[in-house]
Amino acid sequence: MRRQGFAVTDTITDIATLESIYGTPAEASLIKVADRLTPLYSKWIMASRLCVVSTVGPDGTDGSPRGDDGPVVQAPDAKTLLLPDWRGNNRIDTLRNIVADGRISLMFIVPGSHNVIRVNGTAVVSVAPDLLGRFDQKGRQPRSVIVITVAEVYSQCARALMRARIWASGDESADLPSIGALLEEQKNDFDGAAYDAEWAARAVKTMW
Repeated sequence: MRRQGFAVTDTITDIATLESIYGTPAEASLIKVADRLTPLYSKWIMASRLCVVSTVGPDGTDGSPRGDDGPVVQAPDAKTLLLPDWRGNNRIDTLRNIVADGRISLMFIVPGSHNVIRVNGTAVVSVAPDLLGRFDQKGRQPRSVIVITVAEVYSQCARALMRARIWASGDESADLPSIGALLEEQKNDFDGAAYDAEWAARAVKTMW
């Protein structure tokens, strides 16, 4: 693949070289993989209100955070997860990829824990009334539900979140650009200040 900009050298082009650099995985990293939702993995996932969904399609890859005010997914059985598609920006990048390809990965996060539970599998997008009804919020329902068939579930090493001090560092967002500023950077005549001023009230009205 041709690259533009930053020059990259000493790239690894075969698996054998890669494995020689990293060595043999520890026993715990090998035995942790389950092919279904075990009782303890299920308990962990049901405590998660936030997950990151990764998909792949003909136009490339996509990563998307998904959150809820309770468990972010439902698990009707040990091989299935149900993820409602609540309101977002209507780009539907994740859903497009699932329709085209179906491969999916999820990372489940729980505040205060440095561990992440990962799920790999395949998915379809359903609009079955009974599935939509499972997520009813005072008469409001998602427009679709992502139905995931679990192939693998396992825990992620805690070092990444420990290095980032993600739960101990406090609010570090004060100097970040607002979303309005980011939009204005892409389109000069966009009123970023007005977007930011209106966002909070709009979000409350359109949460579901």
